[in-house]
Amino acid sequence: MRMGYELVLEQQQKLIMTPELKLALKILQLPAVELEELIQNELEANPVLDLVDDNRDEKTELQQKQEKKEKEKEIDWKEYLQYQGKSYSLEGFDSDEGSEFSYENFITYSYTLKEHLISQLRVSPISEKIRDIGEYIIESLDENGYLITTQEDMADILAVDIEAVRDALNIIQSFEPFGVGAIDLKECLLIQLKYKDIHNEKIEAIVKNHLDDIACNRLNNISKKLSISIEETQNYSDIIKNLEPKPGRAFEGSSSTKYVTPDVYIEKIGKEYVVIINDHYGSRLMINQYYKNILRSEDKSSNASAFINNKLSSAMWLIKSLEHRKNTLYSVVKAILEYQMDFFEKGPMYLRTMTLKRIADMVNVHESTVSRAISGKYVQTPRGIFEIKYFFKSGVDNQDGEAISSESIKKMIKNYVTGEDASKPISDQHIADSLVKEGYTISRRTVAKYRDELGILSSSKRKRY
Repeated sequence: MRMGYELVLEQQQKLIMTPELKLALKILQLPAVELEELIQNELEANPVLDLVDDNRDEKTELQQKQEKKEKEKEIDWKEYLQYQGKSYSLEGFDSDEGSEFSYENFITYSYTLKEHLISQLRVSPISEKIRDIGEYIIESLDENGYLITTQEDMADILAVDIEAVRDALNIIQSFEPFGVGAIDLKECLLIQLKYKDIHNEKIEAIVKNHLDDIACNRLNNISKKLSISIEETQNYSDIIKNLEPKPGRAFEGSSSTKYVTPDVYIEKIGKEYVVIINDHYGSRLMINQYYKNILRSEDKSSNASAFINNKLSSAMWLIKSLEHRKNTLYSVVKAILEYQMDFFEKGPMYLRTMTLKRIADMVNVHESTVSRAISGKYVQTPRGIFEIKYFFKSGVDNQDGEAISSESIKKMIKNYVTGEDASKPISDQHIADSLVKEGYTISRRTVAKYRDELGILSSSKRKRY
């Protein structure tokens, strides 16, 4: 067999992910907030890009100069009176603050759990030593109000005796919300019973030894072991369930509130629904005219011309990608609106089964394109704000061969459970049989799965005696 080197000419066709294509796919997938951040970074990095000001003044430079001179001659009486320490209401003065006034600009400050406890500690009639230990204990609490450090460790770290730590901890446990400073759930509940003046040996015994039975609604076991009636056990169980297992969750945590910025708006105007894309920056991008003029006057082979050409290509591709994202998102949401019209007209009970493939066929794009277009995006509708993925639901078929979404099935299950007799709760099999009678083919296992997703307990745990 002869071996050697030789040149072979072949023609191949394969898909290459160019940087421009990667950028287009990234832009398609980004939600509105992250897209605005990307555009801001591009505006800072690319001098060819410019942002059109919608409120720009169309007056000539001469008119602007004349108005500027006239304003310099005028006296600002509002500012003058303000510095005199008086406040007057003068007609003829238009305030710019009125247009910016909004109650949304005022955010109420809410205490954290530790701040609330420290404020109670500072007004407590205790010694300076106990107050210092109390501050350390408060800083050792987690966001739910539980103590994450042992008393022995705190005594070693602070170089104090264990009795002083216990005294400080008892004071902290007497603060509101009751239950803070506990090591575990049992101690937390016992502290709440103590300071709510609920002194009952049976309830304390249930908390110490039968919390698992309370969670599983095994009231018969408790009734036999404590030699009390089932009605008494039910009443004690209700008292324990009304206690707060996480005292600190009523206060603001370390994580701030997250707000959703809709990427698409669906508004009903008259009898028609209109789709509006949230395109705050994309529609205002343009090419700076100054660099266009430089490109015309410069030599094509110069470094400045090559730099501007490179930035110009990048800017044009960005604008094109934003327009493609806008059109794709509009087409996808429009197809969802048409397919789920019963949902918008009648409510969640009429949400239909919908897949990516169905919408992709309606829009004539690939399923991956639809997936990228809806990823992490929200739509504001007359029925509230939803993640676009909310409308893509699996479901079951009815006797007519029509599919109904899992959300509609969950709504029906919730209605069944709401209307049940608490002393005789309906089972998953009973719910499945009822749905079959209404024409929906569904198994008991599927009902149990949907019930768990709704956070509804099983029939044995819902039973009341």
